[in-house]
Amino acid sequence: MILYDTLSGKKKDFKPIKEGEVGIYYCGMTLQEAPHVGHMRAALTADILNRYFEFKGYKVKLLVNFTDIDDKVLESAKLEGKDFRELASFYEEEYTRASERLNIQKPALYPRATQHIKEIIELVERLVEKGFGYEVEGNVFFRVRKFKPYGRLSGKKLDELHIGARVSVDEMKQDPLDFALWKAVKPGEPYWFSPWGKGRPGWHIECSAMSTHYLGETFDIHGGGDDLIFPHHENEIAQAEAATEKPLANYWVHNAMLTIKDEKMSKSLQNFIPINSLLEEYDPNAIRLYLLQAHYRRQLNYNREMLKQASSGWEHIKIFLERTRGYEGKPIASYLEEFEKNMDDDLGTPGAIAFVFDLISKANEVSKNDTGDYRETIYLILGTLGFQIEHEESIALGEVLDKILTLRSDLRKEGNYKMADKIRVVLLEAGIAIEDTRDGTTWRVK
Repeated sequence: MILYDTLSGKKKDFKPIKEGEVGIYYCGMTLQEAPHVGHMRAALTADILNRYFEFKGYKVKLLVNFTDIDDKVLESAKLEGKDFRELASFYEEEYTRASERLNIQKPALYPRATQHIKEIIELVERLVEKGFGYEVEGNVFFRVRKFKPYGRLSGKKLDELHIGARVSVDEMKQDPLDFALWKAVKPGEPYWFSPWGKGRPGWHIECSAMSTHYLGETFDIHGGGDDLIFPHHENEIAQAEAATEKPLANYWVHNAMLTIKDEKMSKSLQNFIPINSLLEEYDPNAIRLYLLQAHYRRQLNYNREMLKQASSGWEHIKIFLERTRGYEGKPIASYLEEFEKNMDDDLGTPGAIAFVFDLISKANEVSKNDTGDYRETIYLILGTLGFQIEHEESIALGEVLDKILTLRSDLRKEGNYKMADKIRVVLLEAGIAIEDTRDGTTWRVK
């Protein structure tokens, strides 16, 4: 299995730190707004990593964090007239409900920043002791220039950052490039006690502290949206590696943005699609299909026409599963190998999805006795990709057709060929082709 590693800029063979196990930390949402489709694309990428490693036989420990305290959360809470804890809890519940509907597996843990203040303070103390952190009036900043490899992940150079518009200038900083590890309390803001006085953590230190606390100083995979590469993940690397003198993660996996008219979905631009409104209109499986038909590293523009096509695609899959319900068989090894070939190449879900439709076409051309093997193969692939296949108690299409064909056979035996032919014509109009052979009558979806 190979994964594209953002840090090295190339695909690399996956080799876990501990054989048979994999530790993954994937950056979740900042709890400042309702979860939108862009948030769920990141969650889905983490879900596919989790599910596919499990399919490969690994024991997976996946963490997806929540940022429940930072400038954006406090600003939103103020605007909505709520306590920041109430706001964060409300949006966290919305996120987890949407995840459940999309059949996203719960990670091993959803760590929250406010639950790990102790670990955050301890990490900041280590950085101060090593000379990477310095305190000014209750604030603690990170010395960016002291960490020589800074910029490796994003490919940015310090001289470019010095004049870059993204870097805010604070008179308390020794260098405009430095960023906050700990922020002194401001009037009306929540705070925690620290060696530097009352305050709260900076955004970047939260993830460095939580990931290493649960997964170790070096773990297998760190991931998130590619909008986090700089400055968030760049700063995470600087903080963690300055403190431990070890690589933070062996692989950096980043999903591309879901955009609207080539612009990132965001609250500030007011161009985001709340996932709950989309779930009211579309089957969760259709939304999953829509997102997985594009490779996770490819930017995907939100497109309602493509969503409708994904809905039609899912209906096609459902019809096949309905008409073959009750057909027994075993997964076809060679086809599972083909599925793995797609997925082993940097989670190639587009190829895997196309292969499912190809298998359905093949299954529609084989005899009823062989269809069960195709069904089991497709069923296993869909399950690995996280599609939720319900088992309704209603009569399956296959059972209905078998009864119709039995009736038609009886009519033919009675010599009522006119009615038997009419049944053939009606079925053909419905997209079901039947064929009379010496061994009986078979049927297939056209």
